[in-house]
Amino acid sequence: MEAKKKLVILVDDNTVNLKIGKNLLSKKYAVATAPSAAKLFSLLENNNPALILLDIDMPEMGGYEVIKILKSKTETKDIPVVFLTGMKDSKDEEKGRALGAVDYLTKPFKLSILIACIEKHINF
Repeated sequence: MEAKKKLVILVDDNTVNLKIGKNLLSKKYAVATAPSAAKLFSLLENNNPALILLDIDMPEMGGYEVIKILKSKTETKDIPVVFLTGMKDSKDEEKGRALGAVDYLTKPFKLSILIACIEKHINF
């Protein structure tokens, strides 16, 4: 009997990134995608993901605001959040980690590094 795949939610306003990410990760994980913060919060009403991959630079509500909300709520504060972003400045990474991100990866990413990062944080 196959073990149930752990749920990873991928949040990115770029639909191409969502499709690629889902295709790459769905062999190993159950993957839900969210093109916005609003969709993420909607998904969280009925799902308890093992990890959230979160973009920073998004319209309406950016990743920094999203993680502040996630970490302020009892139901979501313990979900590991990894920023997966095109923002490469070390100050962005420092800010992300200070807000509670467990890791920070930049795009474009190597799949092997992304998988290792996910595994590190969902199997602790």
